[in-house]
Amino acid sequence: MELTFSLPELTTAATDALLALECLILMVWLWRTPAGEGWRRGLWCAVLGLLAVASLLGAIAHGLMLSAAVREALWKPLYLCLGVLVALFVVGAVADVWGNVFARRLVPWAVALGAVFFGLTELWDGAFLVFVAYEAAALISALAIYAWLAATGRLRGAAIIAVAIVVNLAAAGVQASSLALWLVVPFDHNGLFHLVQMVGVALLAWGLHRSLPEAARRSLRAGDGAVSGSRQAQHRSRPTGSGR
Repeated sequence: MELTFSLPELTTAATDALLALECLILMVWLWRTPAGEGWRRGLWCAVLGLLAVASLLGAIAHGLMLSAAVREALWKPLYLCLGVLVALFVVGAVADVWGNVFARRLVPWAVALGAVFFGLTELWDGAFLVFVAYEAAALISALAIYAWLAATGRLRGAAIIAVAIVVNLAAAGVQASSLALWLVVPFDHNGLFHLVQMVGVALLAWGLHRSLPEAARRSLRAGDGAVSGSRQAQHRSRPTGSGR
């Protein structure tokens, strides 16, 4: 296969590939977070992994000379990955407020929502506009959660995650625009979007790295409290005499 002749498309493909590599590196770093709570850590690693897959598919679609049918086929799993990861992002935010038990119940619904989003992109020609609206609604919801967590001091790293979400919303705005710049090589709105998004993803991973150990301690305390309460209930229900 040959590379495309369009320089803006090549820079878009290159930044997509860099974004995929960044996500993989940050995913490994996050997974190795000391004392990180396992389920939350796995959830956020899944978000980064899905973004890495979507970015790699984007790099192929933008960078290679492909037939229209092949390029169209690549967009399908790409949009499916994006749909699911955005929904899982909200599940991660919910877990940081209401805990793992409630958030776990939302995972099947999040996957289903991602599938519904994918179905909408198949039905409508304006698939990108559908994604922008879907992503904005999800990220604004998550931003409200992490802004509250930061303001109340309930979660270490919440302020960094909130800033990361703002940066990603700004990146989405860049992608929805017609902005183009010459930065040594030409960048169109897609390439610039990836550059801004890489900053947002790095901030997100940093915030998560700081928050995961605290989330693990909170989860452990909640579990200890539940065990203690169960033991107290058993003690109260234990007979104190033979009844004779």
